[in-house]
Amino acid sequence: MTTEHRGLRSELESLTTEAFRPELAEIDTLPTLDIARLMNGEDAGVAGAVALQVPRISAAIDAIAARMAQGGRLVYAGAGTAGRLGILDASECPPTFNTRPGQVVGVIAGGPTAMVTSVEGAEDSAELARKDLDALGIDASDTVVGVSASGRTPYAVSAVEHARGLGALTVGLSCNAGSALAAAAEHGIEVVVGPELLTGSTRLKAGTAQKLVLNMLSTITMIRLGKTYGNLMVDVRASNEKLRARSRRIVALATGAPDEEIEAALTATDGEVKNAVLVILAGVDGPSAARLLEESGGHLRAALASAGG
Repeated sequence: MTTEHRGLRSELESLTTEAFRPELAEIDTLPTLDIARLMNGEDAGVAGAVALQVPRISAAIDAIAARMAQGGRLVYAGAGTAGRLGILDASECPPTFNTRPGQVVGVIAGGPTAMVTSVEGAEDSAELARKDLDALGIDASDTVVGVSASGRTPYAVSAVEHARGLGALTVGLSCNAGSALAAAAEHGIEVVVGPELLTGSTRLKAGTAQKLVLNMLSTITMIRLGKTYGNLMVDVRASNEKLRARSRRIVALATGAPDEEIEAALTATDGEVKNAVLVILAGVDGPSAARLLEESGGHLRAALASAGG
């Protein structure tokens, strides 16, 4: 074993996410029901670990929303499971919040191929992270969120360091305390979920924790940006029959209007839910609704207040 390999092994052995649990050494001999109960019990503690980081998460969200309100982008960077979770969260923003193309982006070590298969060595490449961010033209208006369960993955750490050097807002999300990733970022979030059921399998509790935090980062940022009205997704993009039906239901819940009025409002606004709600509640036509929303920065409540004034 080389000195480099010994050093890496020692580093991994010191990480909470990699710790071995001797009490589970015979888990493979247990009945399936017992294993399932054990796993479910492990997962039950994840939300509590996230709760301890809510103040840090909230501070990061306010900073992200401030930059995005000025036209900046939200970029997730990670390797393996962490990278895939970032891309998943980014891919769900356009249909849910009608974000612009490229407004929320996920990059993964090894590129698109790494979404479905392992790309050997990619996570260890700091240079690859810098190239991926440079390809996006990251600047001071953007936010880069590095995601890594261990908090030491070179790709994620380098992405944050490089982005910070470019003046971008940076967030480091890891599942170990005292991580290099959190230290490198302006906003460090460390959700310590403890050792995994299967030693080192960080797609389990650590992956669940990362998903919960990414849900919060994107969802609450979009709430701050006016992408919702109460708890209704008024910026939903109706790209299929299910979403078109959901659009009608959202307008109904927001306005209490009859079906005929809802259909007329959606027709007048080319299917834009937020605009249709404004047409009904403010009694304006489609073009006026679009103008009021533009003047209000897309915030429906502000547009309603303006129309009422």
